Amino acid sequence: MAGTKEIKTHIESVRETRKITNAMYLIASTKLRRARAELDNTRPYFNALQREIKRIFRKVSDVESPYFYPVGDDSPLKGTYGCLVITADKGLAGAYNQNAIKQALKLLDEHPDTKLFVVGEYGRRFFASHNIPIEHSFLYTAQNPTMARAREISALLLDRFDRGELKEIYVIYTDMANSMSYEARTARVMPFHRSFFLTAPGEREVREPFEFLPDVSAVLDSMMPSYVSGFIYSALIDSFCCEQSARMTAMDSANQNAENLLGELSLEFNRVRQAAITQEITEVSAGAKAQRQKKGS
Repeated sequence: MAGTKEIKTHIESVRETRKITNAMYLIASTKLRRARAELDNTRPYFNALQREIKRIFRKVSDVESPYFYPVGDDSPLKGTYGCLVITADKGLAGAYNQNAIKQALKLLDEHPDTKLFVVGEYGRRFFASHNIPIEHSFLYTAQNPTMARAREISALLLDRFDRGELKEIYVIYTDMANSMSYEARTARVMPFHRSFFLTAPGEREVREPFEFLPDVSAVLDSMMPSYVSGFIYSALIDSFCCEQSARMTAMDSANQNAENLLGELSLEFNRVRQAAITQEITEVSAGAKAQRQKKGS
């Protein structure tokens, strides 16, 4: 049974750990609010860009573009796929990283001829430790994603796609449905299904006439890189928000466990201290009794 000194040392250690987990919780909550604000500020532009692409398909439904499946053909393409996997730079975020990696492994099982493009130190370490080749690793941190980084990623992927090295491009990221739930998703960004840009039920159609210069294909080809950059930026921000939310949940659970452990240790400390006091009183009483018996004899 541990003594009072060992229990007291354990209590101090738990208190110091609780300070760290509480600080990480506060930092994650601050980063989460900032990332959400950045996403809300940039999302209207890309929503407007998507509406313009919808207008093009309403005007010229049979337009041909290398960024879209041919008209009437939605079958998967044969060839090499590219997959952008977005993970965090560190753990302590529950199952956030593992869920994204599971999606990547699932895609590799379904289509072995897939090249990985990885964001995040956690993903790089995992694939390296399991001898899974990485085609390209973006060495900058996954923290604080920016539009410049999203453009760099999309430029590299689209260059491979335009040269025919990649037939399809996927992005594995973590999507935040709301503040309490999130899930890892595998989204194909190239080539697009035309149905993705159809007018949703209840959405108002804009029918003002307009013309394309020099032609509709050139206009569409110039818009799609910007749209892909926006999609990747949104995926980076969503993943970052989910990482901070998962870390907040993990640190909150750690704080609660620390409180419970401190309560148990306090009870054990009081029990051991009381036992020590009782033992000392018993020894003093026994000594006094022995002295009295010695004097009487």
